[in-house]
Amino acid sequence: MRISVTVFLTDETITPTRLARELEQRGFAGLYVPEHTHIPVERTTPYPAGGELPREYGRTLDPFVALGQAAAVTERLGLGTGITLVAQHDPIDLAKQIATVDHLSGGRLTLGLGYGWNVEEAVDHGVDWRTRRELVRDRMALMRALWAEEPTAYEGEFGSVRASFAYPKPVRKPRGPVVGPRTLIGGAAGPKLFAHICEYADGWLPIGGRGLSESLPVLRAAWAEAGRPPEALQVVPYAVHPSAGKLAYYAELGIEEVVVQLPPAGEAEILGVLDSYGAFLG
Repeated sequence: MRISVTVFLTDETITPTRLARELEQRGFAGLYVPEHTHIPVERTTPYPAGGELPREYGRTLDPFVALGQAAAVTERLGLGTGITLVAQHDPIDLAKQIATVDHLSGGRLTLGLGYGWNVEEAVDHGVDWRTRRELVRDRMALMRALWAEEPTAYEGEFGSVRASFAYPKPVRKPRGPVVGPRTLIGGAAGPKLFAHICEYADGWLPIGGRGLSESLPVLRAAWAEAGRPPEALQVVPYAVHPSAGKLAYYAELGIEEVVVQLPPAGEAEILGVLDSYGAFLG
């Protein structure tokens, strides 16, 4: 089983370059980073985990800049977003950012995407909260058109692009309906989420990884009904606080990668946690 990590990288934490070097040297599989463009002070949306919103949410580094730095100092380390708030981006610009990081890293990028939880943050980007899932679906389709080998036009409900020359291209070849880097969708289990995973992604990025024994058979059935090959489905539990028993449970479910949580801390604390997580590396 591959062990990757996720961390809120901020202006107060370990740097992306220092962390990336340590992860590759120690044998971790990847580094995933989250995204928040800003956190409005007058926020009525409750923090999903309960209680006060942690300080790091309003201080996150831009994920693609941070991953670009990590790519420059590593050769094998996987690089991922967990998650990119696609609805909050211009899709033409975002397609360029994603393809550039993937190209410069030699195809090491995983695009973890999601729909967000902070209504006020999304509204500042002009997002209608009720239709954000459909907006993300539409923007992913537009980006696929830009990533296509031949100039391809796209006309959607929320946006369009003319047939264009758009380089670089993502490294991975198209996989059934999926074009672009490895693509995983985050979110709670449900028929709408699973339908979108089957339509335009490589798999699921379930936060915390709870309830997988119940939800995985449902996702696998939807995947098969969509005509996707069973072996192609990837499920990557995300932001996990690891234990030997938990990792063994995931292995029994056929999971091949787990993303474990690091604290949003300075170098000394981060390296200490990596020392303890080393016990989980094969």
